[in-house]
Amino acid sequence: MTDYTNECCLQFRVPDQEVEWETALVPIKDWLSKQPHLPNDVDDILLRRFYTSCGQNLERVKKTMDLFFTIRSTTPELFTKRDPWAPEIRQVFDIADMCPLPNKTKENYRVFIYRLNNPDYDLFNFVDAIKTFFMLADTRLTEEDDIPSGEIPIFDSNYITLKFIGKINLAILRKYMLYTQEAIPIRLKQVHIINSPSYIGKIFALCKPFLNPNVAKLIKFHEPGSDTLYKDVPQELLPTEYGGKAGSVDQIKRYWMKRVEAKRNWFLANDKNWAVDESLRPSANNDEKIKKVKDLPGSFRSLAFD
Repeated sequence: MTDYTNECCLQFRVPDQEVEWETALVPIKDWLSKQPHLPNDVDDILLRRFYTSCGQNLERVKKTMDLFFTIRSTTPELFTKRDPWAPEIRQVFDIADMCPLPNKTKENYRVFIYRLNNPDYDLFNFVDAIKTFFMLADTRLTEEDDIPSGEIPIFDSNYITLKFIGKINLAILRKYMLYTQEAIPIRLKQVHIINSPSYIGKIFALCKPFLNPNVAKLIKFHEPGSDTLYKDVPQELLPTEYGGKAGSVDQIKRYWMKRVEAKRNWFLANDKNWAVDESLRPSANNDEKIKKVKDLPGSFRSLAFD
């Protein structure tokens, strides 16, 4: 194929792709405009996420979007008052590393590393950490137009001890599990727990009641010092601290911190923009899963641990 032909193909391919997207999103936008309880100010980039993550199934898109906004509206602890400049958010970024890695796998999967970098649990607040985690997720969901085919979170448990159990808020954990498994528009492909200690099962037991069996099948545990992770995730995709070529954890984290901070006005306005008005919800949109979410208790105290 000549250079001229290549150039022509490129010129026509992009507009054609945009037309395909516009066509695909029309019924979603039409449905959304007829839902008086849901927000209508939803960017195309997020609608595309729902469309792709739901396998281009319109009915699944509808149910997932409704659940997405409903969980957010019933969990103000995580989805309101989200100021990237707030001291509690800055502290989370100080003691935790949340890093979407720059390069994807050959299958077009995005890899994400989450870890504590400070063993002082007095500095750690579970609710603030989850809130910050979702702020980073929202930044990706509303800005990344190169939608990955799947997600691979890697949780490094190097600084996780049994005392971590005492920091967990079960009500928030339950909503976190429901939101990440059923509502957020991503496709989980693998979940890795690295540097997992011998007692990780005791901590994992807290998640089990809320864990979807299909997600449970994706989870793999890797002992400290093992290289079993690299069978699934190429090492070169990882930060230099893990023997990879993606740059340092600090460099990657600071890049994403700046992205989140640049969205400050969006976060401050998002409380109202994505709110659900339950008084306007049509009765047909009140299925069992939605009822279950609305019946979930609010946050309660963390577990006690001696």
